[in-house]
Amino acid sequence: MKYCKFIILLLFCALLMNFQCDNDDVRQTDSCDGPVLVDNSTYQMSESSFYIVITAIIEDDCLNVNISSSGCDGSTWELALIDSEDIVESMAPQRYLKLILVNNEDCLAVFNKEQLFDLSELRIDGVNQVILNIEDFPEALRYSY
Repeated sequence: MKYCKFIILLLFCALLMNFQCDNDDVRQTDSCDGPVLVDNSTYQMSESSFYIVITAIIEDDCLNVNISSSGCDGSTWELALIDSEDIVESMAPQRYLKLILVNNEDCLAVFNKEQLFDLSELRIDGVNQVILNIEDFPEALRYSY
């Protein structure tokens, strides 16, 4: 089980390092912490440590997520947002996402972590909004752009 999490973490780090773009294509998203990983195989294979989503709010092009989990101080936690690449055609198209928490802290205290994800990769050409369904979060979020 530890090896599986380690391999997924390495895969995720390798994918993040692979994101490269030209200066002409860069969007101003300085306020977001990180990108959404759009990869179906990672979505299907990834496993997460236990967490509870406290809030998930869309602010401009960022998804602000606040989670709670047990740990020593939460400083080593790694949180990723992964999109399934599946788009459901409806009046507002829908996408399916999941949060993955890598938490190797073995303490019984409970801490919160807030992180912002850049949603601009989830835009769909020809429409100005998309419904985001986050696994284990009870309500769908409407991302308008």
